[in-house]
Amino acid sequence: MGGIGNHLHWDHLSPPLGIAMMLKTLLLSSCLGWVYCQDSSIMSAEEKNTIREQIVEMFDHAYGSYMKYAYPADELMPLSCRGRVRGLEPNRGDIDDSLGKFSLTLIDTLDTLVVLNKLDEFEEAVKKTVRDVRLDNDVVVSVFETNIRVLGGLLGAHVMAELLRERGERMQWYEDELLHMAKDLGHRLLPAFNTSSGLPYPRVNLRYGVLNPLSRTGTESDTCTACAGTMILEFAALSRLTGDSVFEEHARKALDVLWEKRQRGSDLVGTVINIHNGDWVRRDSGVGAGIDSYYEYLMKAYILLGDNVYLERFNIHYSAIMKYISQPPLLLNVHMHNPTVSVRSWMDSLLAFFPGLQVLRGDLKPAIETHEMLYQVTKQHKFLPEAFTTEFRVHWGQHPLRPEFAESTYYLYKATGDPYYLRVGQSIVEKLNAYARVPCGFAAVQDVRTGTHEDRMDSFFLAEMFKYLYLLFTEKSQLPFDIDDFIFTTEAHLLPVSLSTTQRPCKGNNTEAPTLIQEEDMFTYSCPSTQTLFPNNPSFAKTIRDSYKYLTGVGRAFHSLPVREIELPLHDTGMEPVEFLKSMGISLTPLHEAASSDSEHKGVYRVKLVAEVSQAPEDEVLPIIVQLISPPFLGRTVLTGGPAKFGMDLTKKEHGVKGSIVKSSPYTACGPIHNEDELKGHIALALRGDCMFAGKARRLQEAGAVGVIFIDNREGSNSEETPLFQMVGDGDSTADLLDLPLVFLFSREGAVLTAALEEHSNVDVLLLPKERQLGHEKPVGMNIKFRLAEEGELDEGLLARGPTLEFVLENGEVRLEEKGEEVLLEKGEVRLEEEEEKGEEVLLVEEEEEKGEVRLEEEEELGGKERAGERHCTAVSDDGSTEPCSEQAGQTSPSDSSETLDINNSGPPDTDV
Repeated sequence: MGGIGNHLHWDHLSPPLGIAMMLKTLLLSSCLGWVYCQDSSIMSAEEKNTIREQIVEMFDHAYGSYMKYAYPADELMPLSCRGRVRGLEPNRGDIDDSLGKFSLTLIDTLDTLVVLNKLDEFEEAVKKTVRDVRLDNDVVVSVFETNIRVLGGLLGAHVMAELLRERGERMQWYEDELLHMAKDLGHRLLPAFNTSSGLPYPRVNLRYGVLNPLSRTGTESDTCTACAGTMILEFAALSRLTGDSVFEEHARKALDVLWEKRQRGSDLVGTVINIHNGDWVRRDSGVGAGIDSYYEYLMKAYILLGDNVYLERFNIHYSAIMKYISQPPLLLNVHMHNPTVSVRSWMDSLLAFFPGLQVLRGDLKPAIETHEMLYQVTKQHKFLPEAFTTEFRVHWGQHPLRPEFAESTYYLYKATGDPYYLRVGQSIVEKLNAYARVPCGFAAVQDVRTGTHEDRMDSFFLAEMFKYLYLLFTEKSQLPFDIDDFIFTTEAHLLPVSLSTTQRPCKGNNTEAPTLIQEEDMFTYSCPSTQTLFPNNPSFAKTIRDSYKYLTGVGRAFHSLPVREIELPLHDTGMEPVEFLKSMGISLTPLHEAASSDSEHKGVYRVKLVAEVSQAPEDEVLPIIVQLISPPFLGRTVLTGGPAKFGMDLTKKEHGVKGSIVKSSPYTACGPIHNEDELKGHIALALRGDCMFAGKARRLQEAGAVGVIFIDNREGSNSEETPLFQMVGDGDSTADLLDLPLVFLFSREGAVLTAALEEHSNVDVLLLPKERQLGHEKPVGMNIKFRLAEEGELDEGLLARGPTLEFVLENGEVRLEEKGEEVLLEKGEVRLEEEEEKGEEVLLVEEEEEKGEVRLEEEEELGGKERAGERHCTAVSDDGSTEPCSEQAGQTSPSDSSETLDINNSGPPDTDV
């Protein structure tokens, strides 16, 4: 998301007229008098300057670390202090689709250097880009990410370079080299649009395109809505700057398809669509991941290009969003065909851009509400988790330094001038320094609950986060150009709004407006204005925020709730109201002095209602273990993983699920499975990433797998430092048909499993809940005494004292006879078995405890009279070795059998004996 303008007035414009004026006046300032009425302390110019200088220092630390330790690699690994080069580091799945060996972070950061007034550094960086960056690489990249980061970065930098060159002070050597590179890259992305529908493939090979046999792509059938619908700004700008209309035409066609495929009853779109036939693959609809920037680009395409159809489409979608998805302050995903039904109870962090988009439209009340909710979540968890529940608990704990919350904060400040939002921005700066800063840059947070870091600093951190934070604390006069002349792309790259008037639209690009009847409101064709939004009510925004100030419970001092009294008609003989209220969980306590003294209210009692609100604890995740049971592991290697909310419920499988493991091909299981014969009857290993867990599980179940172990693609993740989570389905009803056991292992545990598979030809594993792990019940101690005696030696006196076990040794056979009732011990079971065939072992004690298993065995071969009465006892130690736990008894004659054998058995065995 990005923005334009800081002017203050209101004009009601008809759709075709006044666009040029609107482009110059569309955003966002506020009446100065209103600022002084806010709940936050006013921030002095000196304090703003101090924070701005702090932001510049932070940027220097991040950018300098990238240039020192990583360039020309695509990204910096801030914990390792080295560059991330695709193919040389462990694969992270679809995260790596952003990397194309084209110095991604440098290109993404170019126009940020100009915004921060680092003009010398900008000129040097442009020279490095022109000299070093190559686009003809045999690499498969994301069309979406490459468009918004690299193509957008080249175009934004070209616009800045041209602006500086025209001033005559810098960049006099520049001859549109960045624009030529952008056009080259545009042509490399165009093959992705070679589909029957016009929707682009999600990936393309920079050298070989899509359908070339060497491309290693073209097998995909699905793409996300945002992936197909977030091309128009960059492609149209490229067309209008170069005069080549092909780019804008393809991007517009993709938008046309998405519009035509919307659900006509709700005017909503789904999350994933088939690129060949246009059928919806995932029908959940929201404003977060998978859809977000599609809505953003409809609004901004109107601003940048002056094509009224984009505004018409946005307004229709926006009305549907506010009707079905917006439940202030929440934004909940719904089913596009049945939009009154929420499809999940959590939100993702990408929706944090939406308040900024609402500001662009002028709809500030819901923008303030949602932004305040997000701010309260950051207060509770330091950063926005990747996903959080409607109760504001963590759903997915990662935070890859996303900028969307800072973006919306910037918009709201420019719209209102309220210093409250400066304080919000200040908190973002402080938390980044406190919890993300490391010696070689800034590291993503692996889990906001633990504060652990991930060896990752995405390019958008430099492209967006520092840009929005710097602009938040900077006056227009302090910038090297007029910010009102530009609009921000979704990656915060700067494109000139003059493209709508100074550059003629490409042929065939003025599409017809929808002929739909819709409800219009005051914002449909109007410029935002605080004068209209806050008419004579300077406390308006504060009033909205105060409603959500303690939404998550953070910051509220504890006070016992006051007792409230009400009157209910509880007559002496009629207690139905009390029983009715009890059925609703309301307890009523009559006050001792409550009988009303007022004769007019005889039979009416005062009732005290006491209520307490407490936050529910985090949902407990039941750990699942993967136990390696084949040689040489024999159960000693146990890996802890997380369960799934779909598929087989392992808690209902008494003995778990056992099988040999086989790697899926492809490893991500996101396309047709190539090794079905190997997978049949085995447990599949699949790498996380590229597609949903449920989609992988469906393909592997169809291939004949009896279980799936998913391995995290984020290197270094492990169950000790990262809380377990439950894998969720994709909302498709076919998830109910999955009956496989599914386990998620973090990277470090997964590496143990894959290493075992590489070293040994066969690895058998057992999947079961950790609470039922073999040998891991609670340790118990137990003494069992055996007395060897002659047959008939036991007298009635012994039997009278309780249950007794009698051994009868004859002809080499151990006989067990039970005198008295069966013996059952609470933490283990003594099983009495009589073997009828000679030479077979008799299991006297079958216990699976923490430290080992004790077994008494009778030798199969009799070695003479001396061996006939020999006792054999072996114990398994912690390292898996066996050793005798008693001396031989064979030397002793039956008459000397008065000695007793005490066995103390405690702790879990590490192997099955």
